[in-house]
Amino acid sequence: MADVIEELKGWLAANWDPDMTVGEWWERLGMEGWSAPSLPAESYGRGVSRNDAVRVAETIAGHGALAAPGGLGLLLAAPTIATHGTRAQIDQYVADIVTGRKAWCQLFSEPVAGSDLAGLQARAVRDGDEWVVTGQKVWTSSGHVADLGMLLARTDSDVPKHQGISYFAIDMHQPGIEVRPLREMTGRAMFNEVFLTEARVGDDAIIGERNGGWTVANTTLAFERAGLGSGAGHAAASAAIAGTVAGHLAMRAGDFVGSKRGVGGGAQFRGAGRMLIDLAKSNGAIDDPTIRQDLMRLHSIQEIGRMNTLRLKAEKARGGDIPGFGNIGKLSMSAMVRLQRDVGLRILGADGMLHSYNGRPANPLHAVVTEMALFAQGPPIYGGTDQIQRNIIGERVLGLPKEPGNERTVPFSQLPKNA
Repeated sequence: MADVIEELKGWLAANWDPDMTVGEWWERLGMEGWSAPSLPAESYGRGVSRNDAVRVAETIAGHGALAAPGGLGLLLAAPTIATHGTRAQIDQYVADIVTGRKAWCQLFSEPVAGSDLAGLQARAVRDGDEWVVTGQKVWTSSGHVADLGMLLARTDSDVPKHQGISYFAIDMHQPGIEVRPLREMTGRAMFNEVFLTEARVGDDAIIGERNGGWTVANTTLAFERAGLGSGAGHAAASAAIAGTVAGHLAMRAGDFVGSKRGVGGGAQFRGAGRMLIDLAKSNGAIDDPTIRQDLMRLHSIQEIGRMNTLRLKAEKARGGDIPGFGNIGKLSMSAMVRLQRDVGLRILGADGMLHSYNGRPANPLHAVVTEMALFAQGPPIYGGTDQIQRNIIGERVLGLPKEPGNERTVPFSQLPKNA
C-alpha cells in the first residue's frame, strides 16, 4: 500500500490545480482510478481494500485537494454495476460516477414495502425495447439532486415475490418522475418520496438478469451496510455535489476545499467521541463519573469497529471473509449514534432542549449535539432496520430457521397485500 500512496502523492503534486473546475478535477481523479480505488482496475478503480481506500481519501485531503465525488453513486451504484453489469454498462454508468458527471439515488423502499423489501409493488410493464414503470418510492436519499436512480420494480407478478423483481438504472429527468422532499425533525430534508407515473426505462438498463433483481439488490444492500457500518464515508467526503442538478461541476474546485457540508447524515459518525469529550471538559460535565463512563463506552465501540475492519482486511488478504460483517457493523453504528445522542444531551443539560441548530448558540458545538440527537432515530431504521440486521445474522450466518410461511413458493399476485 505504501507504493500506492507514494504514487498518489506524486500524482497529486503533478495534477492538482485549485483553479480547475470541479468537473475537470474529478475527470482527472476518476479516470486515474483515485475516486473509487476499491473498485476493480477494469471498472475505473485500483482494486485496493476498503481500508486502503480510506487512506487514499485521507491522502487527497491531506494534500489540500478536493475529495472524490461523494454520494450513493460512488457508495452503492458503482460497486453494484461493477459486480453485475455488462462491459457496456460499466463504461456508461461507472465512468460517469467516478468523474462526478452523474449523481444517483436509491429507489428501493415503498410505503407498503419497507422492511419487507421483496413485497414491493412498483411495476414495470414491457413496451418494445422499454419498460413503463408506475409506483411510489420513499426514503429516497438525495433524490432531489439525482440524475439516475437504482430502481427495483416488479416485472413478473406470477412468480414468488423474490423472483419477479428487476433492477434498473433509470433516468430521473423525465416527466413521469416527481420528487417530493420529506422534512425531518432536524429541519432538513435529506430524504424524499418519489412518484413514478408511466416513467420509461430501457431494457438495456437492467442491471443483472431480468427478474434477477433480488440478487443484485442484495449486493447493493451489502455495500450499503458496510458503508454505514464504517461511518457512511470518511472525513474527506467532498463538499462539492456530484451530478448536473447542483451546478457544482462548473465551479472552481479550490473553492470547495476546506468547506463543510451541513451536520446530519454522516457528520455524527466520525469524530463525535473526541468532540463530546472536549465539550464535557469545557462545561465541567467531565467530572460526572457516569458521563466519563459513557464516553469510554463510545470510544470502545468506535475502536472495536476499527479493529473489526482490520480483521476483515486480514481475512480477505487470506482469501476468507467474516460472515455478516456488514450487518454487525450496521448494528454497531446504530448503538453508536444512540449513545452519542444520550451522552451528548446529558453533557448539554438543559441547553439540549433549545434546538440550537436553528439559532446562534454561544458554543457552536451545541448545534452539532442537538442535531445529532434529533437525527439519531434515523440510522437504526434506514439501510435496513436493526431488526432486519438481526434476522439476517440469525438466518444467513447462524443458520437459524426462517419464519414459517409460503411467500417463497406462492406467486406474488396471490399473496395478501398491505392496504
